[in-house]
Amino acid sequence: MQTVDIAPVPPNRFDAFVAAEPMGRFLTVLEAGADRFADRTLWHVNSTSQGGGVAEMLQSLLGYLVGAEIRTRWMVVDGDDSFFDVTKRIHHLLHGKRGDDGPLGAPERKIYERNLEDDVREFVAMLRNGDAVVLHDPQTLGLAPALREAGAHVVWSCHVGVDEPNELAREAWEFLRPYVDSTDAQIFSRRSYVWEGLRPEYVEVIPPCIDAFAPKNQRLDASTVRATLRVADLTEDNVAAGTPSFVRRDGTKGIVTRAAEVEGGPLPPQSRMVLQVSRWDPLKDPVGLLKAFVEHVPSDPSIHLVLAGPEADATADDPEAEETLAEVRAVRDRLPIPSRSRVHLASLPMDDVDENATLVNALQRQAAVVVQKSLAEGFGLTVAEAMWKERAVVAGRVGGIQDQIVDGVSGALVDPTDPSAVGGAISNFLRNPEHAAEMGRRGHARVCEEFLPPRYLTRLLELIERVAGHPSLED
Repeated sequence: MQTVDIAPVPPNRFDAFVAAEPMGRFLTVLEAGADRFADRTLWHVNSTSQGGGVAEMLQSLLGYLVGAEIRTRWMVVDGDDSFFDVTKRIHHLLHGKRGDDGPLGAPERKIYERNLEDDVREFVAMLRNGDAVVLHDPQTLGLAPALREAGAHVVWSCHVGVDEPNELAREAWEFLRPYVDSTDAQIFSRRSYVWEGLRPEYVEVIPPCIDAFAPKNQRLDASTVRATLRVADLTEDNVAAGTPSFVRRDGTKGIVTRAAEVEGGPLPPQSRMVLQVSRWDPLKDPVGLLKAFVEHVPSDPSIHLVLAGPEADATADDPEAEETLAEVRAVRDRLPIPSRSRVHLASLPMDDVDENATLVNALQRQAAVVVQKSLAEGFGLTVAEAMWKERAVVAGRVGGIQDQIVDGVSGALVDPTDPSAVGGAISNFLRNPEHAAEMGRRGHARVCEEFLPPRYLTRLLELIERVAGHPSLED
């Protein structure tokens, strides 16, 4: 297993954004958690230290626990290609999609469990009776039986799901059910994602959150945004700009130095950017957005589409990334030159996680419209990130996106399978910049109320307290 370092962050920094009552409750819960784990550890386990919403959320959240003197560790499971092929298949099935159309039976269970055997041995050797472990998503769930047998309180957090479960989703449930039965409680990001047959008293619904102070969301002034995008070869900008600097998660100063790989070249000056940032994943439907843009957004040479994602080979738990990017590239290459020149595919460097996050931050702040055209979505934190930056957002009416955007109030929800609806909503914001700005302001206010770390961590720690309690944390 891999250990990920966690830099402590002071939890009271949200005073300016969170109302007094929920902020006070948050600080009280943190104080109780520090007492609870004075001689125990709160573990979080997932499948990658970078790339994807869960890793990004943990990078931000766990610092506040450490900053509150709660003993916290973050571990990442290992696995070979066959393991991640199986878990990616499960990921699609949990969304109610077939994915690679491969089986999910006894041979796949053997692959899944075999890959976790070394992780189990290593983890159990580190555990103390009464520790609490939060396992994130299907990749880690197979650890649950051994961890519980070793005396840990085990909570499984499932960040993916489907609003109306079908037989494909239930196929994944059946595969994972024996491991879920070895957990003490389960967390889902939406009420509709809760599986049938679970005990309701041990189920908690906790929407995920963004960190306002992380490199992906911290404030950047206009000159810093321009400098950052120029250094990264994302835009051509001949105007004198500031320094491409940012504050790292550990509080030190960073400078953007790495360039993105941009197919289609940098955006020309004075461009209006339509942006989608996501993994290269077919469920994010970058091909569908490309087609919707070309066919249903005015062919104004000043309007450009940027599809941005991590370097396709940089995320260990996503074997489909390179194939998806290749498909997007092939569709772009077939476009007539005038249309092709307005579509840019940006692969953002992942060598430095904070620098990568800053590139996303700058792109979102520069965008005229941010899109999340997902066909299925567990939650979709890129939506809240764009709302935090007061951007006008067009997003698919699927999954947890619906919990973030109030349609027509803080953004636009559309049928992601309807290209004309997607293109029409984008065009509406481009034609009406004052309306887009108002949507952005309302979106920011909604994030302050619902999707910042104090709300998430309060509910998580209260759940762990219910599961563990005082007696079971004693030797």
